[in-house]
Amino acid sequence: MEYCIFTEPQQGASYDDQLEFARTAERTGFTGFFRSDHYLRMGDGDPLPGPTDAWTTLAGLARETSRIRLGTLVSSVTYRVPGILAIQVAQVDAMSNGRVELGLGTGWFEREHLAYGIPFPSRRFDLLEEQLQLITGLWSTPPDDTYSFEGAHYRLDAAPALPQPVQSRIPVIVGGAGPRRTPELAARFATEFNIGFQPEHVIAEKFAGVRRACEEAGRDPSTLKLSVALPTLAGATAAELDRRAAAIGREVGDLRNEVNIVGGADQIRDKVERLRALGADRVYLQLMDLRDPGQVAFLGEDVLGLTAR
Repeated sequence: MEYCIFTEPQQGASYDDQLEFARTAERTGFTGFFRSDHYLRMGDGDPLPGPTDAWTTLAGLARETSRIRLGTLVSSVTYRVPGILAIQVAQVDAMSNGRVELGLGTGWFEREHLAYGIPFPSRRFDLLEEQLQLITGLWSTPPDDTYSFEGAHYRLDAAPALPQPVQSRIPVIVGGAGPRRTPELAARFATEFNIGFQPEHVIAEKFAGVRRACEEAGRDPSTLKLSVALPTLAGATAAELDRRAAAIGREVGDLRNEVNIVGGADQIRDKVERLRALGADRVYLQLMDLRDPGQVAFLGEDVLGLTAR
């Protein structure tokens, strides 16, 4: 099982906050540090210090970490034209010596688009399909060749397939609860399928659905990594849980449900083992308070024992 830290910096976190989180995750044995790709805070609360761009941040972290994998969960197809995104991700892959992963999705937060003047078309799955095809096509083209693409939304004319990624194949994550197109796109283009914020019976259903999509596409389902992203609140004592819940404006009782990962070491390990039994290869622990790297250390060292692996 792989374990990753997943953060939401738009809720109020500086680059330095994210750097400390990523370094703590690396030191305590986590597989990866992933962040959302958003520009506007969601809900009430202090908006300071303001947004940070996901790929600018990951470029910085690429030079200030050495082992941990870095990526988005997920970038929106509405933010960047795919040819430029392919260049950005390949460059950060080189800056990290091959540690980058790209999560790509349709985007959903309309208010954010209105705030920053980003177009937000009502139908975005076709954009996602074309971007996945275009980006993976560029990365798989030999460096002495060019890549052209003609779609309904994007056109590339003899684009240089440069820069080349360091990795022979940059991992691409596709996720969501859609019943048909999401698993089809994952089966065609992704190295990993992710389902987030769902109870265990839905996770099992979505894993089964994407396995079927792989079989229908003629792909061995075992070649597709399966992952889960879940809100997490961890603490050694009830007082510690209360303190961490209060820091994000919540109460522990409200967070205890059939979706979230909440509690001390034994409770979290039990939840993780159930996810493993469902077929999860990777778990993303979503932590909302980026000013509390101690929660990362507690999870890595005392709960999951990652440092000792």
